[in-house]
Amino acid sequence: MNKHSALLLNAVSKTYGQVKALKKVNINIEKTEFVALLGQNGAGKTTLFQLLTGLFNSDEGEIRVCGNDIRCKPIPALSSIGVVFQQATLDLDLTVYGNLKFHCLLHGLSRKEAEIRIDDELARFGLQDLKDKIVRNLSGGNRRKVELIRALLHRPKVLLMDEATVGLDPESRHSLVEHVRSLCRERNMAVLWSTHIVEEVQSADRVIVLHKGQILAESTPKQLVEESSEPAFTLADAFLQLISHNKNTGVVYE
Repeated sequence: MNKHSALLLNAVSKTYGQVKALKKVNINIEKTEFVALLGQNGAGKTTLFQLLTGLFNSDEGEIRVCGNDIRCKPIPALSSIGVVFQQATLDLDLTVYGNLKFHCLLHGLSRKEAEIRIDDELARFGLQDLKDKIVRNLSGGNRRKVELIRALLHRPKVLLMDEATVGLDPESRHSLVEHVRSLCRERNMAVLWSTHIVEEVQSADRVIVLHKGQILAESTPKQLVEESSEPAFTLADAFLQLISHNKNTGVVYE
């Protein structure tokens, strides 16, 4: 394992019955890298995130987070990860502060340290005025920001964003991407950003194209366009070409 690796997947496979959800997937993300996992619905992105967050074990291969094997050393591996899931997981009837404080206590932070970190993160995102607001009354964009703040409170080394912009308008999507991109550099943190929206990955350090459980390509956004088998003017063109050329590689669910 590269000493700079924050997240490493080596020949990871997962099968559900007759369905091969992931097939020998290899991913290596270094500290401070912002890597986008781009794939259509059914590509296997959610299955991959389920393995990364310890919800299920892979059938084959290994997953290491900051050098810790997630199967053999789950506590140090998972404690190094922050996650924003596709489905909202905030308690809608608690205040913003209540949600964030509960997360801090789950991670063993003292009440004093929790208060300091919550105030710092709310200030970083310009949400101080929402501290005592009930989450149910927040806009979709602000709820996502609160979920991101929650994921950062225990200061993870790896941040997983699982289709985190679902339901947001284009401006809110762009704002969230830029926030995470800047955090990646500022906090020496690796990011794996899962999405099916091509526009979200334009500024990624690398793009991994996942299709029906297999990695079709891995490169910078610019190189993906330049290396297309047919003339491609945009990243979306290059992505659609890859998918089109691999339509019949089998069936898999998300």
